[in-house]
Amino acid sequence: MEQQVKRMEIRHLSKTFFSKKGYFTAIDDVSFDVYDGEFLVILGPGRCGKTVMLNIIAGVEDATEGQIIYNGKEWKGLNPEIGMVFQKLALMSFKTVIENVELALKFRGMKKEERREIARHYIKLVGLEGFENYYPKQLSGGMQQRVGIARAYAANPKLLIMDEPFGKLDAQTRYQMQEDLLKIWEKEKRTIIFVTNNIEEACYLGDRIILLSDCPAKVKEVYPIDIPRPRDMVSREFLELRTTISDNTDLSI
Repeated sequence: MEQQVKRMEIRHLSKTFFSKKGYFTAIDDVSFDVYDGEFLVILGPGRCGKTVMLNIIAGVEDATEGQIIYNGKEWKGLNPEIGMVFQKLALMSFKTVIENVELALKFRGMKKEERREIARHYIKLVGLEGFENYYPKQLSGGMQQRVGIARAYAANPKLLIMDEPFGKLDAQTRYQMQEDLLKIWEKEKRTIIFVTNNIEEACYLGDRIILLSDCPAKVKEVYPIDIPRPRDMVSREFLELRTTISDNTDLSI
């Protein structure tokens, strides 16, 4: 069996917020590994501290305790090799699809011709070829999510964090986006940390699932998934995994 290479190690991560009214602990002693090229799913209830944890991993927020080890070295602050896709995409309404996708490359000072070529590649990869000159308001919610994914990939991250990116989509669009994301991941093989509060989505997408408790977030269980892709959501193996996780979760089912 091929040995897995650790891309990131989360070690005893905790975050407590202090104020005049007292203190509030969002995450408590969380530890797990992230392997190179894997699709890792973080599953937990709403408001359990998932987004706080992601912000710490991405370097936009400091932990109260603990370490982030990236490629074998402790890392603090923003990491240029980490990209993020949020549920609220914050696309620039006055910029076209291609202008939104190439934005990070423009900030880096890349020449227009080169960044346009990269942007077009990822626009095609997410299935938006022909929509390069559309504005966000002219796109559906699912299409806007595709722009966000293309923008994140265009920045060439080694690790991509996705914070409940499909949470506000209707069921049919959500299933389609899951399918499309897996196709992109299989082509690109970037490391993904995908956060959700949906058990079925977690079981469908993940190589592994890290199950978090209710707030303060702690690791309840780690579930490796050996169900081959494409996965059938009504197969015996899938339903057994879903039931096992459901029986151990703090999520409202």
